[in-house]
Amino acid sequence: MKNEIAGIRIPDSHLAAEATELARDMSAPFLFNHVMRTYIFGALLAKRRGLELDLELFYLGAALHDLGLAERFRGPERYEVEGANAASEFLKQHGVPEEAIGVVWDAIALHTVRGVPPYKRPEVALLHVGTIMDITGKDLKELSADEVDEVLHAYPRLDFKRAFPQAIADMLASKPETAFYNFTADIAERLVPGFHAPNFYDVILAAPFKE
Repeated sequence: MKNEIAGIRIPDSHLAAEATELARDMSAPFLFNHVMRTYIFGALLAKRRGLELDLELFYLGAALHDLGLAERFRGPERYEVEGANAASEFLKQHGVPEEAIGVVWDAIALHTVRGVPPYKRPEVALLHVGTIMDITGKDLKELSADEVDEVLHAYPRLDFKRAFPQAIADMLASKPETAFYNFTADIAERLVPGFHAPNFYDVILAAPFKE
């Protein structure tokens, strides 16, 4: 693994190396490459936008942000929260201070949520932006073509457009209720046979009150 890609340093402390290995062990190659691209894209945007960033803390959030898709960490909560909990436990075991753990937890738990991350610390906001950039291409125009090419050469997409939605669908097949009111429902409706996401209007109508 290169120490620098597109001018962005890949943290190489003992903690960062352990996080990298956990992410690699728990992720299919397409997903590991995604979390690495997310980190680099987010860090590049921080430079473009003049944002001060704790690069190692941001790396830890990015590298570990999809742990909730791994079978080992597939609990009853939505996958973003399961991933945040798994990352927090990993960081506790390595003696990371509670405040730093809280930043990583927020970054991972909120990385798919619209409208909230921009009001949090840059490490949180940029994990959301970097993730969405890699999934949808949003804000990609802020980077140069050479930067994007270098990132994609280092971490190829490996059929990401097909593989990532399928990973979401596989996860939701065992806990469809976690798709309620978030983007994963769109994927499940296309890829999980018989899937029907709860509708918040139905929840309102079922409230135990007489009108």
